[in-house]
Parts: sequence; structure tokens; C-alpha cells
Amino acid sequence: MSEYIDFSLLYPMKFAPIYQARMWGGTQMSEVLGREVPASEDPIGESWELVDRPDEQSVLLNGALAGRTLHELLTHYGRELVGRKAKSVERFPLLVKLIDAGDRLSLQVHPDEAACREIGNGAEPKTEMWYIIAARKGAQILAGLSGRATRQQLVSRLDSPDVENLLQVYPSQPGDAYFITSGTLHAIGGGNLILEIQQNSDTTYRVSDWGRVDAHGKPRQLHIAEGVRSINFMNRTSPRIAGVSGTAGHNRKFDVVSLCPFFAVSDLRLVGVWNDDTAPSGSFHLISAINSPVRIGRSDEPEQMVEAAAGETVLVPACYGAYVVEPFSPGETRVVKTTL
Repeated sequence: MSEYIDFSLLYPMKFAPIYQARMWGGTQMSEVLGREVPASEDPIGESWELVDRPDEQSVLLNGALAGRTLHELLTHYGRELVGRKAKSVERFPLLVKLIDAGDRLSLQVHPDEAACREIGNGAEPKTEMWYIIAARKGAQILAGLSGRATRQQLVSRLDSPDVENLLQVYPSQPGDAYFITSGTLHAIGGGNLILEIQQNSDTTYRVSDWGRVDAHGKPRQLHIAEGVRSINFMNRTSPRIAGVSGTAGHNRKFDVVSLCPFFAVSDLRLVGVWNDDTAPSGSFHLISAINSPVRIGRSDEPEQMVEAAAGETVLVPACYGAYVVEPFSPGETRVVKTTL
């Protein structure tokens, strides 16, 4: 195992993806992003790009600390890694995933803190953000209750396809984002390839699986009571954040999620080098390449520059300071930047 280095020598970090087979998994990770995904009985539906949980650990791929897990790095470096805005240094506060939906995901909801206290059983709150990387023709996002839907209507139709008529349904457009607060009923439609930024939680309550059964003819478990308790029936706002249109001859930055206590997300549209700095933010930065590769680091330390291919995420430690993001390709390069 590699020796720890002084925090002043920390560098941008890239971790090995952890692939998860799902019955609804798709093929866009390989077809759009060019990834070699492992063979499995069920298709690959998720890639956990950055995770620090007891049952799953991201392993560092590059630099002097290669082979260390994210949790080991956090335990050793603490706030030098995550910054002063993190509520705790016990676990990395966010989880980053790619979602590759060949088929529609279940209709589900994540609890807020109040629901977690009532439900118990280790429930953890989860708010998340989806950024659409790619979408097949006809792909949809189902997120939020429609203005006319009542609690009684929802509960009575959970086992019927008619439940879709009680939801807000949107056509998927690459570059659009969705802010899914805890308590929002949602389902990712088939044909979507999505970057997901979320609180470090794995609590999901499945309230409908559209009548689907697995290869053995068995339906997946539903969590009706917990799910209905978790739904925020008062919230009927639209979770969609429309992507920017057109291109420009200069770098552009658009706030995607800003008034959120758990994370802040920006959409960077780059035509040249982007200069940034972790110091003012008081947080680590996550740089996720979307449509083409970028290099991240200090231009005067080229040996420490790390490349992120489309779909990959790089963790820039909070103590790192000034750095650049360099696009590889001509035209506009899309990058999602996440901080606390």
C-alpha cells in the first residue's frame, strides 16, 4: 500500500468506477462514452464514480496515493480533502453515479430527515441532481406530482399504469438538469444516460415497478408505507432546470443548483482553458467531463495533470488551490462542477 504524503502534495484524483448490474440497465455507457463495461447476467445500469460507504469504496487510480480508498484518504486528510463546509469528516458527503437506463426505472422516492426519524431502520435522507448526458429519441423524465394529483388518487393507482397520469412528465434533452429534493416522487425513463450527484445515502423506497418481474418471474420488493410517508404532497414545483442553448466564443458558467444545503452544481461551457480555485469555496471541487475529455491540474505541474474522459469525474482536494480545466477538443466542451 502506498505511503501517505504531506497534504501540501495532494493532487487531482480519479477513482475506479464500480459497476452495478440492474434489470433496467442500458448500453449507452459503452455506445456513447466508449466504456468497456463488465459482462453480467443483467445489463449494467449504474457506475458508482465516487462513493464512500461501508459496502462500497472508491479506489484511487492515479498518483502517489494510488490504491487507497476514498474513506482512507478522508480519514487521513480530513478537512484538507473535503474543506470547511463539510458537516462531518466521517464519510465523504456526496455520491456520484452514472445512470444508464435501458428501460424505465421504478417509481420511487427518497425520505427527508423527518421521514427518516419516523421510519427508522437506518433510513438516510437523500436529495439528488440529474444532469442528462445523452437521451434516445422519446426518452422521458418523470419527476414530481402534477398539480391535480391527490394523495388518495396516488395511493389508489400505485399498482396501475394510470399512476403516470398523476406525475409531471418531461421529454429528455441533453444538457437539462433535474433537482430532485427528498420527498419528490420520480422515475428515470428508458433511454437516458445521466450524471447523478446525490447526498451520500442509499435509501430508496420503491412504490411501483410498473408490473415488472425479474428473470425468475418474481416482482421486486415494494415499500409502499415508507414511500407514501416520504412523499412531499405539498411540493408541486417543476424540478426541471432547462439547459442553455446556443454556443459562444468564450467560456460560460451557469448555476444549476445553488440554493441547496447539500451541494452546489454549475454547468461550464468551455471553449478554452478554465481557471478555478478551491480556496474561496471552502470545499473540494468535483469536475465531471460530459461530452469530451478535459485535463485538470496546474499547468506548471504537467506531471500531475489528470485526464477525465467523457463521463468521468475528478476530485480536486479542498487544499489544492488554483487549477485549470483544459478542453482537448475544438468546439464547446461541457463540464459539470460540483462543490459543497
